[in-house]
Amino acid sequence: MADADFEPRIIAFLCNWCTYTGADLAGTSRIQYPPTSAIIRLMCTAPGPGLRPPRPSWKEPTGSSSGDATPGTATTRAGTTRRAAGAILQSILGRMGFDPERVWLRWISASEGAYFAETVTQMVGALKAKGPNPLKVRE
Repeated sequence: MADADFEPRIIAFLCNWCTYTGADLAGTSRIQYPPTSAIIRLMCTAPGPGLRPPRPSWKEPTGSSSGDATPGTATTRAGTTRRAAGAILQSILGRMGFDPERVWLRWISASEGAYFAETVTQMVGALKAKGPNPLKVRE
């Protein structure tokens, strides 16, 4: 149920080496996108221990994007690892009553400023169509 006055607020966790640089490129290129996102810049968005799929021994290194390299890490199987982490996160949020479709996971490289802007625009549109989060406490 959409609300005409509803403006979604997005919290974006961005890798310093890839997606944050892509977002910066969107800004320096003056590509327009909704200004409703708060960016949290991380050194790397490779999944931490709490989001890794359970395995007897976890030895694969992870990287920042499906093809880009973070200094000091390898990108072998990074895409698979991240998809698994995203699925785990969505499952956990779903069990808590949060709509998992409100959480998006995208791989955006440093050179994809236009894709970053397009993704934010699409997400805002999708969230507007869904309306306010039903779990949000109204004031």
